[in-house]
Amino acid sequence: MPQITTLIVDDELQSRSLIKKLLLDNFPQFIVEEAESVNSAKEKIDQGQPDLVFLDVQMRGETGFDLLDQIDKVNFRIIFTTAHSEFALKAFRYSALDYLMKPIDTEEFKSAVSKALVQIRNQQSPKEQIQFLKEVRSNQKTPDRITIPTAEGFLLVAIKDILYCHAVGNYTEFHLLNRPKIVSSYTLGYYDEILSGHQFFRVHRSYLVNLLHIKMYKRGDGGTIVMNDGGEIEISRNHKEAFLKLFKI
Repeated sequence: MPQITTLIVDDELQSRSLIKKLLLDNFPQFIVEEAESVNSAKEKIDQGQPDLVFLDVQMRGETGFDLLDQIDKVNFRIIFTTAHSEFALKAFRYSALDYLMKPIDTEEFKSAVSKALVQIRNQQSPKEQIQFLKEVRSNQKTPDRITIPTAEGFLLVAIKDILYCHAVGNYTEFHLLNRPKIVSSYTLGYYDEILSGHQFFRVHRSYLVNLLHIKMYKRGDGGTIVMNDGGEIEISRNHKEAFLKLFKI
């Protein structure tokens, strides 16, 4: 099994020690280095590019983004760690970058590292995601695009072009305006949290629809909606009343 190099960037010794222990206990192929500041992290990255970086969002007097601003080419995967900042969490979700909340949950840790290992093996670059995350963070407003992870990599899609999302097991199909559908490796529940503030509504446990692309409503037990692409989606009886209230029917 090839060795993977990782760098833990955190100003708290306790946090670095916990991440190191979790890594060595669950992923013995990792070689672990540590940095307690942006400057020391930059030096270690310049000396030899790591495969994976655990990056604390907020450190004493500086942030993880200060480090990213100093790096021309981000050729390593990043797992952000954070203890706060609701906006930061939303930004990570829009950009589809992995993050861990402190205190770190062991199962969430193992899941995030396992995903990172797949991306490292597939040589998936996070460059576009990082740039998008910076835009989201600097604008301090709700983004009009979303990053969708696929088997091949990541796609940036305009939210207004999403007709509806369909749950297929643990995957999500994105049906889009004037382009082929996209299959994401994330669940529909994940996207429901992100898109609920963008005129999207969960009409069924398997469907999340863009209200702006509804062409027609057909009466019935729960009813059926016709989308702008001609697709028909049944509304579950549990969601019918809330759906009709949106249109004051």
